[in-house]
Amino acid sequence: MVETTLIRNAAWVIAWDGDAGEHLYLNDADVVFEGNLITHVGPGYAGEADRVIQGKGLLVMPGLVDIHSHPANEPMSQGINEELGSPRLYNSSLYEYMPLFKADDDGLKAAATVAYAELLMSGTTTLVDLSIPYDGWLELMAQSGLRGVLSPMYRSASWSTSNGYTVEYLWDQVAGREAMAQAMEVVDNALKHPSARLSGQLCPAQVDTCTPELLQASQDEARKRGLTMQVHAAQSQVEFNEMTQRHGVTPIQWLDALGVLDHDTTIGHGIYLDHHSCLDWYTKKDLGILARNQCSVAHCPNVFSRRGMKLEHFGAYHDAGVNLGIGTDTYPHNMIEELRSAIIFGRLASGEIRPSTAEVFNAATVGGAKALGRKDIGRLTPGAKADVVLVDLERPAMKPCREPLRSLIYVAAERAVRDVFVDGRQVVRQGRVMNLDYASAKDALEQAQKRSLEGMQALDFASRTPEEISPLTFSKRSKA
Repeated sequence: MVETTLIRNAAWVIAWDGDAGEHLYLNDADVVFEGNLITHVGPGYAGEADRVIQGKGLLVMPGLVDIHSHPANEPMSQGINEELGSPRLYNSSLYEYMPLFKADDDGLKAAATVAYAELLMSGTTTLVDLSIPYDGWLELMAQSGLRGVLSPMYRSASWSTSNGYTVEYLWDQVAGREAMAQAMEVVDNALKHPSARLSGQLCPAQVDTCTPELLQASQDEARKRGLTMQVHAAQSQVEFNEMTQRHGVTPIQWLDALGVLDHDTTIGHGIYLDHHSCLDWYTKKDLGILARNQCSVAHCPNVFSRRGMKLEHFGAYHDAGVNLGIGTDTYPHNMIEELRSAIIFGRLASGEIRPSTAEVFNAATVGGAKALGRKDIGRLTPGAKADVVLVDLERPAMKPCREPLRSLIYVAAERAVRDVFVDGRQVVRQGRVMNLDYASAKDALEQAQKRSLEGMQALDFASRTPEEISPLTFSKRSKA
């Protein structure tokens, strides 16, 4: 039996105007969903309902769409990775430090559980999960209640550094093809999952670790199956220099020449395009290439801002016609905090009061939906999926509430998220995630981090201890 849920007389609703192609505010409006589909958005609903939620004191908004996240490993880096970066590798932490963080199977599951819970509690309803496949991944994603897009990563080469200032690539093309075949099995199983909330995406991991053949095979498979594809590209100066030295063109120009850029392609990060002030490259056409190919960019400001890196700038990408989405590349997996960072750091980069709140919220809703080729998520309108977030306007941090979305993003964040529905099913109630044990997963994550730290010194080229790699903020002194 299909249950009808009525949110009656909500104080504020962020509704979708399909004719104008934009969100708009409604006051004192009703939102209705039957089963997993929205059937009514507006005033004066007169039909029956099995469940009625009184909307006084609530903001009703569409669930957020996170198009780039690494849940199975990033949460474990809390307390370690906030200030790590290799000065001789342009402050990136990818090459010297990322290979040192090794999670065991229990650690992977604990990290993913923590990330899924945090995303749900911050109003995320759709997640693109870029992970290395592990046992139980599909089951955990389904259990969470999220609308999950599994994007198993694979590549032809791994990277490392033996000195902290040069990057070496270890190539194994056979392993890359085998990993892609395994990834396709994961994607196929996700598409067949009985929850009907899981889907898949092709993810040749990084532009500098994939052969042309692997990238083209990935795009061919994505087109054949009607799937999207995502690849990390233009994410570091090291990568930019590596690709221009290999090919004489930028990473984006190389992907374009391979024919793998189109409206179903998302560029993970897309920061170091040829116009970036740190590069001083002679061409200035990468942004136009992305726009011409109708590509999307997954913008994840937090992880880069920690290392002094920035996208230049959000408004220029938007104005050029590049579709932008938002991702939570690193911990905390808090989409609302990521939106705040996108706004504030974007304004620092541009020197303008831009991007606007609307531009960034659009990126986190309909922009993310567009990157995934969907018109039924990221918006509140009849026929869309019932992915709905209720924000408590009575929370002190939401007051004064002249402008509810700005109060949520700039001030209250996840503290004001009360209830979350995905596909018509409630997954967060009164700020608590319902299908996952967040507290226990945090405890398990802490133990997994300790196990990881024990093996870190053996993986480091300089045999440094964890305390040498990532010193505490202040030195510790034993009591006299």
